[in-house]
Amino acid sequence: MSTPWGEYELARFPEDPREQLRAWDAADTYLLRHLAESGTPLTGSVVVVGDRWGALATALSAHRPTQITDSFLAQEATRANLARAGAEEDAVRLLTTQDAPPERIDVLLVRVPKSLALLEDQLHRLAPGVHEGTVVVGTGMVKEIHTSTLHLFERILGPTRTSLAEKKARLIFCTPLAGIARDANPWPYSYELPDGIGQVSGRTVVNHAGVFCADRLDIGTRFFLQHLPRSRGAERVVDLGCGNGVLGTAVALANPEAEVLFVDESYQAVASAEATYRANAQGDAEFRVGDGLTDVPAGSVDLVLNNPPFHSHQATTDTTAWRMFSEARRALRPGGELWVIGNRHLGYHLKLRRLFGNSELVAGDAKFVILRAVKK
Repeated sequence: MSTPWGEYELARFPEDPREQLRAWDAADTYLLRHLAESGTPLTGSVVVVGDRWGALATALSAHRPTQITDSFLAQEATRANLARAGAEEDAVRLLTTQDAPPERIDVLLVRVPKSLALLEDQLHRLAPGVHEGTVVVGTGMVKEIHTSTLHLFERILGPTRTSLAEKKARLIFCTPLAGIARDANPWPYSYELPDGIGQVSGRTVVNHAGVFCADRLDIGTRFFLQHLPRSRGAERVVDLGCGNGVLGTAVALANPEAEVLFVDESYQAVASAEATYRANAQGDAEFRVGDGLTDVPAGSVDLVLNNPPFHSHQATTDTTAWRMFSEARRALRPGGELWVIGNRHLGYHLKLRRLFGNSELVAGDAKFVILRAVKK
């Protein structure tokens, strides 16, 4: 990545030599070029929010910024890219969206997230640290910035305008106002689940901002809940890519003896899963933010439930699903099962057959299929 401060070799995490997607895009380079050409003073407290793979934090590391991210993978990518650039280990302060943000912010740089709810939550959380002298600049690809995006900046921080587009990227300029009247942060959001979905019918689900389908039960999860496998005895069960944790919570309610592990790379998701579980279930469960099942011992799991994503930000990719399936196979005991739900057109049965040597259709409708693979 070429910037006014030099060139940086960047990679996504986990690194894969076959990866075709870059660790930066035109929105990152547009923002960095603007900071240099406008002479923006990068002094005081510099905060970078939503940095996808650490491109912004790495380029600005000499100014010792604070990075705030919802993504474990983005945080690990930032560490690796900083080391690759020869930056000091503590050059960037790494925070998550669940951590308290800095009390004072002099420069706020926002990489607009895919989730408008996550942007709303983060702007509310950051607003107390913003003052009238704070430089606020957002960035994103044109297709990521909508009128609703600008309205959020304006409603929570102050008057907002956009730049001209360059290479399909755009900047957002916001002028903070002191004492602006803003509504309370609506996140996290709770609602009651519908009937007809098994153990969690009528139960409370808790969603932090940014979690998939945060204001209602998505139709794929509803279908999965209607066809969950039976868990018996002290089985080790993993809700992989747990989101708000409703699948793992359903298993825990059906089988109180089960040891349930909730795993997601999103800090918001794992916080949601724990809140949902605590609102409905008794006993212990484990909640882990991390890179899938890489830290789970081989041959230690009886059942994995998985609704894999097929997007990485704006890019469509099956890389995440493939890694999840591979990790599940390694973590499962012989005879252990992976249950997957996915859109019918994604062809997950072919991947499962390659990995497990088998794939059984459990249930299907016009849009979704639920597949079962057994480790031999």
